[in-house]
Amino acid sequence: MSTTRDALEMLERGSDFARASLSAPVAFEPQTMEQAWSPQVDIIEAQDRYVLQADLPGVPIEHIELRIENDRLYLKGRRVPEGHARKESYHCMERPHGRFNRSFALPPSVAQSAIRAEMKSGVLEVVLPKRTEARSRPIKIESR
Repeated sequence: MSTTRDALEMLERGSDFARASLSAPVAFEPQTMEQAWSPQVDIIEAQDRYVLQADLPGVPIEHIELRIENDRLYLKGRRVPEGHARKESYHCMERPHGRFNRSFALPPSVAQSAIRAEMKSGVLEVVLPKRTEARSRPIKIESR
């Protein structure tokens, strides 16, 4: 739908999509097409590791930066609208686009040199292994 006239024609033909689009107009200025946002993250702890999972659908790996600095894990990146769509082609834009930046303090138990990351199905998974000496283990109590 590229013009208001096309939208009106669809409305006259009874299109619910066009009706919804026209009833709640949204202005898209070039500066609002890209705003800062924050991906949702889960952090899970297991006996031997932490796992950070970040929802990043539509963010290509080459737009993601993951680094460690001063005992912090930094996750930065950028999501651009698919196909670099022009502002007039959107009827509704609810998914965030633009730059994101998150950081997480690393506990001393993390083996920083063994951290690894993988992207699957739009979820970035960062595995943060615990140092062997920091892992929980049972201690046998001897009787004398």
